[in-house]
Amino acid sequence: MYGLITRLRAKPGQREALSQLLDGGLSHRPGCLSYIVALEALSRDGVWVTEVWMDEPAYRASLTDLTLKVFTTRAWPLIAGMDDPIITSPIGGLGLV
Repeated sequence: MYGLITRLRAKPGQREALSQLLDGGLSHRPGCLSYIVALEALSRDGVWVTEVWMDEPAYRASLTDLTLKVFTTRAWPLIAGMDDPIITSPIGGLGLV
């Protein structure tokens, strides 16, 4: 399995819109096993996205998906910054195959 954990910083006052956009459909991409959007508790602008994929090729293939391109066009105006993703190797857990 292939995992990513990414922290995004919404522009002031845009966290709700960004988190709703993130939660609105990116989880249904082929090869995606888990897609979690979480609000950062100690920040008004932080949003965390945790993804688990079947493997890295499935993740890489998703980057060419039209759904992601449409999402990106809508999301960038809401994002003030994004940290480099933390890449993980998930081994299991509740909700994973």
